[in-house]
Amino acid sequence: MRKIRTADLVIMAFLIALEIVLTRFCSINTPILRIGFGFLPVAMLGIMYGPICAGICYAIGDVLGMLIFPTGAFFPGFTLTALLTGLVYGFFLHNREITWKTCILPCAVVILVINFLLDTFWLTILMGEGFFALLPTRILKCVVMLPVQVILIPLIWNRVFSHIPQIKARKTV
Repeated sequence: MRKIRTADLVIMAFLIALEIVLTRFCSINTPILRIGFGFLPVAMLGIMYGPICAGICYAIGDVLGMLIFPTGAFFPGFTLTALLTGLVYGFFLHNREITWKTCILPCAVVILVINFLLDTFWLTILMGEGFFALLPTRILKCVVMLPVQVILIPLIWNRVFSHIPQIKARKTV
């Protein structure tokens, strides 16, 4: 087990806070659809710290975001979705070169399996509407967000995060 440095805790806390802001304030929200950029900090956590840390941090971010800025009733299914999303990004992207090609599979798994199927199932439980009645708008979100994520994750990582000295030092340890 690696030791977690103070700098790592600060970076994790910053990315959790950034995820909360991007999800709660910089996204388009409807009762059945959220389009935003909250995936970026989670993907960065997965790249830097691996699946377990990214999953836990995203779950913490989901709970904190709900407590600080509630938009409805708390539902633990969405926290499970957050945990699984972090696990997927960390599993596929940690200790790998980050290019659009390496981002296709994790983004497809997150969007098509976790967001499309699992989140639609949670919404069916919450809203009482039929699973198939929710699919048309959820399909639109998938079509829009897949290329956005595949392009933005490597762009943000290679232009911003890979140049931070604490992150470079983390990779060499």
